[in-house]
Amino acid sequence: MTDNLHSRMHVVSDETRNLVNLVLDYSRRRTLAVDTPLDHPTTETELKRLAGPTITEDGVGSSRALAIFEHIFAPACITTDHPKYLSFIPSAPTKAAVAFDLVVSASALYGGSWLEGAGVVHAENEVLSWLAGEFGLPESAGGVFVQGGTIGNLSALVAARDARKAQLGDEKPGRWVIVCSDEAHSSVASAAAVMDVDVAPVATGDDGILRPEGVRAALEEHGNAVIAVVATSGTTNFGTIDDIAGIAALKDDYDFWLHIDGAYGLAAMLSPLARHKFAGVESADSVIVDPHKWLFAPFDACALIYRDPDLGRRAHTQRAEYLDTLTESQEWSPSDYAIQLTRRPRGLPLWYSLASYGAETYREAISHSIELAMQIGTEIKKRPNLRLVREPELSVVVFERDDWTREDYQRWSDRLLEDQRAFVVPSSHQGRPNARFAIVNPLTSFEDLVDILDTVE
Repeated sequence: MTDNLHSRMHVVSDETRNLVNLVLDYSRRRTLAVDTPLDHPTTETELKRLAGPTITEDGVGSSRALAIFEHIFAPACITTDHPKYLSFIPSAPTKAAVAFDLVVSASALYGGSWLEGAGVVHAENEVLSWLAGEFGLPESAGGVFVQGGTIGNLSALVAARDARKAQLGDEKPGRWVIVCSDEAHSSVASAAAVMDVDVAPVATGDDGILRPEGVRAALEEHGNAVIAVVATSGTTNFGTIDDIAGIAALKDDYDFWLHIDGAYGLAAMLSPLARHKFAGVESADSVIVDPHKWLFAPFDACALIYRDPDLGRRAHTQRAEYLDTLTESQEWSPSDYAIQLTRRPRGLPLWYSLASYGAETYREAISHSIELAMQIGTEIKKRPNLRLVREPELSVVVFERDDWTREDYQRWSDRLLEDQRAFVVPSSHQGRPNARFAIVNPLTSFEDLVDILDTVE
């Protein structure tokens, strides 16, 4: 064994066959399980006590390592695809997407260039073209799958700045500015900090909607310094959709890059119940949507789409002598369109799922969540001790319990998780604590939500 130690991890041997069988057996059981618990976190001290040291010179062996994961590490993680995981924005990958994620890893695929991954790039681009069509963007639109909405927003805004620089030439302002709602996702401010540019947050009313009047005032105030206006199609906290059509109409009078942050909510355009709410998206210069949220793909995947992909390529293509073979080619290399070079083809699980089930199945699954949010909103209004903070716009439902403090919500949340009844963490709006259901899993039922409401004493 010592003589072959250098190749032990890569050769096909009895040890390798056993290891692969163990992993595939676990993956099969987990994927097909119908009773996976919510589970809950534990302390670092307890994990150390239970698992002991797992990284050693000789290794603990594949069987022991998998047993530690299955019985110690995994139960210390909350199950994000559980129907009663209702916090943040959950994940609910399809069985096809989960299964094909194994194929992606097993196939040793690189998704950064056409030269190395033409087939998978073609498949990903088919999905991106389909999404662009759903959003009303031209056939020439295109982009790339990146890690998540934060990277998607950052990459789009970098492209917007690059395009603005090219427009202005030497007439650059002292500070660049991004205009967005004061309820925009925190990733917009994070992107601005990384880019060292300023944010001009526009105040919204009680409904949280960014409207053209506020955007117009910001454009007047900051002029050529504005590199982009960011409109949100489905805020994380409420599912609120900005007045995208009204903001897009300002393009008749002002020259600006319109970016749509649709990480969570833009997927609702696939549903006939909500499509009409997204008028104006077709005028965007860039959009993002996260398939690992409401398009039922595994973590981590964000679709970034440019109206004019050349603008993304000009901003993001990396130059180096060893990359000349790639950068001098006119073929489509995904790494040219975002802040990344090395990338796995993370759009493939979504491609396989869409190809397997068809788009109509996706439309029905998204519509289910929208209908369920409306149903439970009506139920909340019937209960004398509960109040909707806002009417549900998409599939997020926010409500208050009379006279509850933040501590009351936290005790209730802790009890729900301890009893393995649900995962619903406290939230807040304008300094007031509340509770929030984020519904994306097609297996979440009205009865599940009513059962949770019944615990709000």
